[in-house]
Order: sequence, then structure tokens, then C-alpha cells
Amino acid sequence: MDPVTIVIFVTVFALIFDMANGWNDAANAIATVVGTRVMRPVPAVIFGAVLNGIGALFSAEVAKTVGAEIVPKDILNDQSIGPYIFMAAVAGAPIWITWCTVRGLPISCSHSLLGALVGAALFASGSNGVMGDGIMKVGKGIIASPIAGFIFGFILVVIISRICAKMKPRKANWFFDKAQIVSAGAMAFSHGTGDAQKAMGIITGVMIATHQQDISSGFYIEPWVRFSCAAAMFFGSIVGGWGVMRTLGSRLGEMKSYQGFAAETGASTTILLNTLAGVPISTTHSITGAIMGVAAGRGRKAVRWNVGKKILFAWVATFPASMALGAASFFLLRGLMLGAWTV
Repeated sequence: MDPVTIVIFVTVFALIFDMANGWNDAANAIATVVGTRVMRPVPAVIFGAVLNGIGALFSAEVAKTVGAEIVPKDILNDQSIGPYIFMAAVAGAPIWITWCTVRGLPISCSHSLLGALVGAALFASGSNGVMGDGIMKVGKGIIASPIAGFIFGFILVVIISRICAKMKPRKANWFFDKAQIVSAGAMAFSHGTGDAQKAMGIITGVMIATHQQDISSGFYIEPWVRFSCAAAMFFGSIVGGWGVMRTLGSRLGEMKSYQGFAAETGASTTILLNTLAGVPISTTHSITGAIMGVAAGRGRKAVRWNVGKKILFAWVATFPASMALGAASFFLLRGLMLGAWTV
């Protein structure tokens, strides 16, 4: 397969991934604002989709991590390996994302893609196929996002509860109804900023691997790549993940508007801080951790731990399942494209 065709293949599947990401993760951005009944589902989805798309146009640190800091340069420049690693990543990840989303499981689209990328690289070249620093960033994101979200959510809701303890309920509800719209917008924006960059990194990475882009002057994202990923995120968000929204918005624990504000603020802070540092964290893990932290602020019994266990299982399974799908996709695609076997 010629280099241009490979770039087109990866771009198409990366944009499909971005749409699936928006489909699944749009719910994460606006689940609490719907769960607290501050906004109705349809306006909330449109609101989240617009800010998802806008957020995708900012920053490039996570894209750099995905496109240039996980697969080593020598592997990246090997025409018999490098391009097919990125092809395998975008072919394998959507399988897991779609399977979990249909079942209402708020799994990490980001970690699905990264897992498939790492699995393909390891299958292609063993331990030499990945870079330690890049893997460390991914590992930090896996560990940090739910814990940081939980801590921020818990601390914020405790502080707000104490500050507003003497406020009249009607006045407090009015204020946080308005404030939660802002925090939901921040959540949607931060999601677009972080998650759209994974697809941008994949597309840019395959352009480097096929010598369609020169990295000697530094890693950069072509404008058409940035805008097409933003558009895909927007349209995927419009579709929305209604089953995931129900899980996050109500099944983890009932929330009031001030609690939704705390959860969204805690999660968006977690995402933006890590995105600016180039750590590819999970929006899903961040907001779910924050929601559980907020619920825990009301007492241990306020959290529906059985639902949390179901989500935890999906988290634990995501990376190994995606790695296996990435490795299998590499084997199939490389064999087919290089003519090692035919179907």
C-alpha cells in the first residue's frame, strides 16, 4: 500500500474513533448537568458538542505524546512496521469502544486507543517497540485521573457545603443551577482539548512514519488535521451516549446542583492540568472519580458502589483488551497489505 493511501486509511479510522469518542464521552461532559436536572438532555448534548469541538482546537502536548513519544523513531521510520502500528491502533480501538458503549459502560476511549497503539508496537518489535518515558506518561494518566478526580470532587463538595451551610436553600439552588452550566461547559471544553488530541497524534504520527511530514523542525499538527478532528468530535457528541449518561448522571449517586458543580469542576481541573503537561488521561475516569468523590462527601452510603465496581471492571479490562485488539489488528493488516497472505 502506498504512503498516501495509508495516511488516508488511518485518517478515516482516526476520525471514526473521534466520533466514537464523542459518542461515548459527550455523556461524561454533560451527565451531571442532566442528572441534576439543570438542563434537559437535548440542549445539554448540543451545548456539550459545541464546546467539545472548540476545545479540540487548543493545545498539542497530548498529541505530541501519542504521535512521537510512545513509538521510537527507528521503529516509526521503518516502512514495514511504523505505518501499520498506527493503522492497527485506529482499527482495534473502536471495536472495544463500541462494544462497551452499547452496553452503557463509561470506559476510556483514550486508553482504548493508547492500549491498541502499545499492543501493536509491542507485537511488532517487542519491548523495543515502545519508549519508557511515553509509557510512564500513559501509566501516570491511568492512575492519576480517577484518584485526582475523586480527591478534587470530595474536597470541593465539602468546602461548598460548609460555605453555603447558612444560605437559604432557594438562593443556593439558584446560584449553583447557573454555576453548573459554567462548570459543565468547562468539562466539555476540557474533554475536547484532551481527547481530540489522541486522534490528532495518531494522524500526525502516521504522516511522520510515511514521510509525509518532516519532524526535523519539531512536532506540529497540520491545520486540516486539527479541524477535521474537532468536527468529528462535534458530530460524535451530537449523537451522544445516552446509556453512559444515565450511568454517570444518576446510577452512581443522586446529586444536587452544587454537587454537580463540584464534580464537573474537579474533573475539568484534573483534565486540563494533565493535558497541558502532555499526560493523556481519561475524561471518563476523571469525571467518574469526581462524581464518586462528591457522593462520598455525603457519606459512604451515598455512593452506589455496585455500579462503581461494574465501571472499575471495564477500566481494568480496557488496556489489556485494547492491547490484544491492537496486536491482532497489526498482524492482520500488515499481513494483508504486504501480501504475506490474502483473504
